Amino acid sequence: MPPEQRTWAPLLAVCAGYFMVILDVTVINVAVPVVGRELSASLTGIQWITDGYTLVFAGFLLTGGALGDRLGNRRVFCWGVAVFTASSAACALAPGAAFLVAARLVEGLGAALIVPGSLALLQQAYPEPGARSRAFGLWGSMAGIAASAGPLLGGLLVSTAGWRWVFLINLPVGAACLVLTLRNVARSPRRADRALDWPAQAAVVAAVALLTGALNEAGRRGWSDPAVLAGLGLAVLSAAAFALRERLARSPALPLSMLHSRAMSGGAVIGLLFNFGFYGMVFTASLEFQHQRGYSALGTGLALFPAVAMTMFASVLSARLSRRTGDRPLVVSGMLLAALGLAGWAAAGADPAYGLLVLPMMAAGFGTSFALTGSTATVMGAAPPAYSGAASALFNTTRQVGSATGVALGGSLLASAANYGTGIRTSMGIGALAYLTAAVLAWGCVPARTRHTDTS
Repeated sequence: MPPEQRTWAPLLAVCAGYFMVILDVTVINVAVPVVGRELSASLTGIQWITDGYTLVFAGFLLTGGALGDRLGNRRVFCWGVAVFTASSAACALAPGAAFLVAARLVEGLGAALIVPGSLALLQQAYPEPGARSRAFGLWGSMAGIAASAGPLLGGLLVSTAGWRWVFLINLPVGAACLVLTLRNVARSPRRADRALDWPAQAAVVAAVALLTGALNEAGRRGWSDPAVLAGLGLAVLSAAAFALRERLARSPALPLSMLHSRAMSGGAVIGLLFNFGFYGMVFTASLEFQHQRGYSALGTGLALFPAVAMTMFASVLSARLSRRTGDRPLVVSGMLLAALGLAGWAAAGADPAYGLLVLPMMAAGFGTSFALTGSTATVMGAAPPAYSGAASALFNTTRQVGSATGVALGGSLLASAANYGTGIRTSMGIGALAYLTAAVLAWGCVPARTRHTDTS
């Protein structure tokens, strides 16, 4: 058995890259006010510092997956780490707001090259089902930990070392990730027959960017704003153009036949729904703790810690249990538990004591991470080997769309509700319905797997 399959070095390398990517989605939030003051940024500039990264990241995920399948996932993953690390240094050294926005856009491109290859490399490095399940579980826990720890780490860095260290911390992590990958991850096969369908890539970039941008603006402008409606309409048209191109292309970037698989398409929708619920909870809870309860940025991070603490434990537990139970029971039970948690928050009253919110946050964090391992394995297991990068990109694109939707809807509900308490309870109730829908979908889409023995 090759060394890559006997050690956890490939997992450490991949998770380090993935952690950086997800951390940079949330860690900047508490630093933006300080950045805006120091760089004399306009409101539009401040918005682009946060939204520009997400737009490029979500829009180019499928392109990153297609490049990985064609040129080799390890090569493209390393390119992404190098681009991400270099652009993080540029962000830290930014002399002005315009330079910082440009560096953040490049950083988003590096993230889009990292994420699709991360799952494909884990699938390559750990072919034995038990080891692969554990690897997918730990990979999935990175998202919840990074998302929830971002405000805590950002607040700590901004209040001590300064906002530039929000980006500088990526440099040692990126360097270690690159060294570990080159030393411990085997070269990935290159599939020269996979032509890059640039019209399809452009269509999906436009669709995801327009959708993410419209959802972000909906939180500020409202859902009936003409710009938001135009963005949503153009996103639908771009998605239709992508589907038409893929149907006619001789070598499609994402064969539509893959979506005929219930496991593939269902797993992607489940990913969208649980990211919708989890990131919507983190966003609205952060606003609740800071604006209504007067917590500092650091205090908000500490208040969200119960959700973070459960993600690692849940991912390890689900990876171990999946070898005995299969993935379906874990995904279903995880989504039901998360739904119960957010429903509990919604039922806790208009101004509940913080102690009453700890269990709902723990349930949501545990349930989301508990289900992520099985849904990831479902999508990747349904993908042909030649399209592992594309499958990973599809799964992560739908998750990013779910995150953007959850955040945008949460912000819109808080802004439009009669009072803050009503807005957050409505947001939590909708999140609970999303989790419940994911549980029902998982029952029909996640395959029941037979028991297998771990021989890793």
